Amino acid sequence: MLTDQRKQHILNILKRDGQVVAKILSQELGLSEDTIRRDLRELAQEGLLQRVHGGALPASPAVANFAAREQIQVESKVAIGRAAAQLIKNGQVVMLDGGTTAVQVARNLPANLQATIVTHSARIAIELLDYAGVEVILIGGRLFKHSVVSVGAVAIEAIRHIHADVYFMGVTGVHLEAGLTTGDLEEAYVKRALSQQAAETLVLASQEKLGAASQYVIAPLSDVSGLIVEGTIPDEILAPYVEMGLSIIRA
Repeated sequence: MLTDQRKQHILNILKRDGQVVAKILSQELGLSEDTIRRDLRELAQEGLLQRVHGGALPASPAVANFAAREQIQVESKVAIGRAAAQLIKNGQVVMLDGGTTAVQVARNLPANLQATIVTHSARIAIELLDYAGVEVILIGGRLFKHSVVSVGAVAIEAIRHIHADVYFMGVTGVHLEAGLTTGDLEEAYVKRALSQQAAETLVLASQEKLGAASQYVIAPLSDVSGLIVEGTIPDEILAPYVEMGLSIIRA
């Protein structure tokens, strides 16, 4: 089997099974594990998969910059944002992540909402300017321009002084084994800190993120309460998450 054929075979397995195990694939093809690992490394460099110990997982398309991500699954993000916004009640302290789906949460809040929203995203803070009853707490720190959010020790220290009712988390990957992941290490630490300070964490999860993984782990799925997903996702895709005890909110 030629190299290109082998790589396409790997991608086909990844699409079919949601993972590739290097040892099993090497036995199936009669090749060394080193050869398979080289193929996986090259495919990872092309952004076509995410390497993990022993093999690979689907790579999330949601690691592009903010402007590019705004063009991905737009209708799904609007629906998810609207569903999340409806969950916010008067008097609550809410942590709202950065990211393109979180922008839709901010845009769909009830006009008469009386609440406090904590965010490390300048973009989200700007979206909230016209809500007279919403107090905005903007977490500072080093600006991570890729996602337009504050990161670093300053941000984490500020977050630790706040207790919130709910945190709406944005991620680039939601995987049963790899957990919740994102494409930047510092951003992962900030998201983890936000989750630890909230009584409940709900993940904003459009379909392209389910079953995908990125390089940096935020937390295991067991650390969050549930997922907010678009209503068109088939039940069989969501069933394993339900079995884990996660609540599923369909937008």
